[in-house]
Amino acid sequence: MKKPLSQIWDLESLFPGGSSSKPFHDYLEKNESDIHELSAQIKKLKTPENARDIQPLADVVTLLQSVAIRIRQAGAFIGCLTAQNQKDKQAILLGGRTKTISAQYASALTQFEQILMEIDGSTWQEILNDDRFKDIAFPLDEKRRLASDKLPPEQEALVNDLAVDGYHGWGELYNTTVSQMTIPFEEDGKVKDLSVGQAQNKLSDPNKAVRDEMSNRWEEAWSKNADFCADALNHLAGFRLSLYKHRGWEDLHKEPLDYNRMSQQTLNVMWETIDKNKDIFLTYFERKAKLLGVDKLSWNDVNAPIGSDSNKISYDDAADFIVEQFNKFSPKMADFTTHAFNQSWIEAEDRAGKRPGAFCTSLPDSKETRVFMTYSGTASNVSTLAHELGHAYHQHVMNDLPPLAQQYAMNVAETASTFAEMIVADASVKAASNEEERLALLEDKVQRSVAFYMNIHARFIFETNFYTERKKGLVGVDRLNELMVSAQKEAFKDSLKDYHPHFWASKLHFYLTRVPFYNFPYTFGYLFSAGIYARALEEGQGFEDKYIALLQDTASMPVEELASKHLGVDLTKPDFWQSAIDLSIEDVKEFLELTK
Repeated sequence: MKKPLSQIWDLESLFPGGSSSKPFHDYLEKNESDIHELSAQIKKLKTPENARDIQPLADVVTLLQSVAIRIRQAGAFIGCLTAQNQKDKQAILLGGRTKTISAQYASALTQFEQILMEIDGSTWQEILNDDRFKDIAFPLDEKRRLASDKLPPEQEALVNDLAVDGYHGWGELYNTTVSQMTIPFEEDGKVKDLSVGQAQNKLSDPNKAVRDEMSNRWEEAWSKNADFCADALNHLAGFRLSLYKHRGWEDLHKEPLDYNRMSQQTLNVMWETIDKNKDIFLTYFERKAKLLGVDKLSWNDVNAPIGSDSNKISYDDAADFIVEQFNKFSPKMADFTTHAFNQSWIEAEDRAGKRPGAFCTSLPDSKETRVFMTYSGTASNVSTLAHELGHAYHQHVMNDLPPLAQQYAMNVAETASTFAEMIVADASVKAASNEEERLALLEDKVQRSVAFYMNIHARFIFETNFYTERKKGLVGVDRLNELMVSAQKEAFKDSLKDYHPHFWASKLHFYLTRVPFYNFPYTFGYLFSAGIYARALEEGQGFEDKYIALLQDTASMPVEELASKHLGVDLTKPDFWQSAIDLSIEDVKEFLELTK
C-alpha cells in the first residue's frame, strides 16, 4: 500500500528552527554584509579607471544578482512562516527586518541604475553584446531605460528608506486590522466568532439563507472597520501619488504597465474585447437566477454553486489526478509535480491558525518552491492546487537562468498557473460521474470567467477612479462605497440585484505595496493562458518544449514580443483576445444547453 502523502510542508530543510533559526539569522546577516559590499563596489564604478573597464561592471552584476536571489529566498521563507501560523510574532518581526534589507538593496540598485544611465550609447551596446552580459541584456537595458524616469539616486534612496515605516507600514496596519476582526455567525445553534477567512467561505455556501445572513454580517463587520481601512487605503494611494508627482509621472497606469512589460494599447484592447462579449454572461446570470429560484442574482449569488460537487476528493487522489492530467501535455511538468508532492513542498493541511487563501512562493537560492493552501477535498481545491503547482513549474524551468533573467512579472506568472488549472478543470468536467456533477464543475469554470471578466474589471475601474479622486484629497468611506458600487455596476453591466459597497475594504489586493493595480494582470494571465491552452490542445505533448521556451522568455521581453515570438499573435489587436474569450463562451453555451 502506497504511503499517504504529507500535507504539511517541509521548511526545516531550508532553515532548521523556524522563526528562531540560527542559520536563517546568519543568512540575513550575510545579506546585510553583501549589500554593504555591493554599495562599495558600485561607488568604485564611478572612478575613471573602472569607467573604461567592463570587468568591474561584470563583478558588480554578479554580486547584485547573488544578493537579489537571497533576498527573494529570505522573503519567501518569512512568508511561509507567517502563513502557516499567523500568531508567529517572531516571524512577523523578521519580516520587518527583511523589508529593511530589501530597502537597502533597492537603494544600491538605484545607484547602479544611475551609473548605467550615464554610459554613452555606443559603449552601452558594446556591453550588451559582451558574452558576460548577453543572457541578461534585456533586464539590464530595461533598468537603464526606466532609471531615466526616476528621481536622482539620493532621493530614490530616501524614498526607499521612508517607505519601510510609511508606505509599507500602512499595508501592515491593514493586515493587523484584518487579523483582529471576527464575524459572529450562528452554526448548529451556537454563535461562533469566525475569522475573516472562515466567514468568506460562507459567502459561497450552497444554502442561500446562509449566504444572505453572512452577506449582511460581512457588510456590517467591514462597515465597523471601514474608517481604519480608508485611512490605510488613502495613505497608500497618497504615498504613490506623491512619488509619481515628484517623478513627473502623470499616467496612473505607468508603474503597473512598466512592471508588467505591457503597453497601454494592449491593456485597452483586452478590456474592450472583453466588454463586447459580456452579453452572453448576462444570459448566464439570468439562467442561474432561475436555477437558484430568485428573480435576479445578488452579489453573493454570483459565486453560489449550482448542482452538486459534494463528492470529496482525497489529497492523494487529487495528487494522482493532477499528475495524470499534466502528463498528457507535459511529462516534464508531471515529473516536477510528482517531485513536489514527494518532497513535501506543499502545505495543505486543514487546521486552525493558518492564513486564508493560497499561494506559491519561489526559493531561488535552493532552487525549490513551496505551495500553500488549505485542502478540504472539494473540486475547487483540486483546481487551486493545480493552479499553484503551475506557478511552481514556471519557477522550476527558470532556475538555471541568470537571476536577472528570472524576474518575470505578475501577468505572465498568472499565465503558467492558469494554464495548469485549465488542464485539470477541463479534465474534471470530462471525468464527471453524472450530469449533476458535470454541471457543477462546468459552472465552476464559468464562475472563473466571470471573476476575470467582471469582478477583476470592477477592481480595475474602482482603482482608476479612486486614484483620480485621491489626487484632489482624502476620499471618505461613503464616497469609497459609491465608487465601488459604481465600478461593480459598470463591470457587471448593472445586471445584479445588489452589490458589495465595502469590497474596497475587504479585498487585500488593494493594500499590497509590492505591485500597484494588483488586478488586470490576473485577467491578462487568464486569457493569455487560454491562447496557450488552445495551442496545447492542438499539439499535445509536442507542445511541451515550446511551452517551456515561452516560460523561459517571460522575463526577457515585453509581452507583445513574447506572444509574437512563441504564438505568432498580435496582442495589440482584438483577434487573439477574441479567440481566447471564445473558449469560455463555449463553456457558457454548454451550461445553457445543459440547463435549458
